[in-house]
Amino acid sequence: MSDKTDDPRALAVPSGRIARLSRLSSMTAGVAGNMAVNGLAQLGQGQRPSMRDLLLTPQNITRVADQLAKMRGAAMKIGQLMSMDTGDVLPPELAQIMARLRDDAHFMPPAQLKQVLNANWPDDWLQKYKKFDVRPIAAASIGQVHRAQLKDGRDLAIKVQYPGVAKSIDSDVANVGVLMRMSGLLPKGFELAPYLEEARKQLHDETDYVLEGAQLARFSTLLHDNPAFIVPELYRDWTTPGILAMSYVDGEPIESAQNAPQDTRNRIARNLIELTLKELFEFGLMQTDPNFANYLYQPETGQIVLLDFGATRALDPVIVRQYRALMRAGLSDDKGAIAQTAQDIGFFVAETPETHKNRIVKMIRLAFGVLRDSTEFEFAATDLSQQMQTEGMALAQEGFVPPPLPIDVLLLQRKLGGVFLLCGRLEAKVDLSTLWDAYLA
Repeated sequence: MSDKTDDPRALAVPSGRIARLSRLSSMTAGVAGNMAVNGLAQLGQGQRPSMRDLLLTPQNITRVADQLAKMRGAAMKIGQLMSMDTGDVLPPELAQIMARLRDDAHFMPPAQLKQVLNANWPDDWLQKYKKFDVRPIAAASIGQVHRAQLKDGRDLAIKVQYPGVAKSIDSDVANVGVLMRMSGLLPKGFELAPYLEEARKQLHDETDYVLEGAQLARFSTLLHDNPAFIVPELYRDWTTPGILAMSYVDGEPIESAQNAPQDTRNRIARNLIELTLKELFEFGLMQTDPNFANYLYQPETGQIVLLDFGATRALDPVIVRQYRALMRAGLSDDKGAIAQTAQDIGFFVAETPETHKNRIVKMIRLAFGVLRDSTEFEFAATDLSQQMQTEGMALAQEGFVPPPLPIDVLLLQRKLGGVFLLCGRLEAKVDLSTLWDAYLA
């Protein structure tokens, strides 16, 4: 294990609370300064500045993306969540900048990596290894992954948590909340606090690698007889709260399959959709992070490799029943049942104005109508996302303030949307009715 690397992306993680607070404060001050300068310039030109336009400039988005990428931890994780589908929210040039949070993370330099390994493993750990590559094969918000080989012959993928990440979650979440409030983009009356609290809880779970290892093992058991998927094997003897050790499984980025034959892309999409339905209606357990980096594809076997189970969550059985009822109502276009189930789930409340309720029901009917009317649904040919965005913006302009939703609903919607995006990226065509019929009978 060498202590040297020349990669400029090797950057120590700021682990102290004060150091992290200072970075976020500096970022926030810089963004506010840019907004003030640009706002004054627009006023000087006789224009009325828009808070959204002042905030969402390439200069500000670059500042935010770069600083969150350097900090890593909860701050970057929240940024990743915000950038899951920036292509439908931000202009293309800004979406490209935010994509850095998914594709170009910094990683720990070898000296800091070694400190973390020494703190988690026995003093003689290095003597047990035949090879340990200090340059990570992947780096994300909470940890980075290294390939290594033990002298007993095992080929490992080792996820190492960044130092100080778990302890910094509470302050990071609070500080990102301040940044979101000062942006002026939140609807008037919107209750941000419940969402920040749920984000804080979720992130604490994701930094417990023993818990993630248990979820990895659960999915390995659940999918043991399913030839479409590969789940790495957990190595408990090298796993700690700060290090997750598993078998190394090779594969290509899932997006690379977009160059495969149409039948191959269709099969991948069908398998991913079927897995999501199984998670929801059969397992009651869902890996809620649909980031493309959490999937690999093996062209030689046709199998999908599932990675990263930190965001796995047991779903509330009540919400599972509600989503089954919503799908039945939507696919039969039962407007009354759609409205009642949408209210049961929490998309709106009894006191919500009828105009807002009607628009939300219209959005749900729109989505199911597109799905219901297609014998073979073409994910790349639909403009459903754009239609839903248009309706959502109109709803916001009408003054709708969404009520606090259960975290299971938020994460479930995120997973469904992410799988839809991935199927669109693959330009897949899938007969959906044959998939969901088995779960709605």
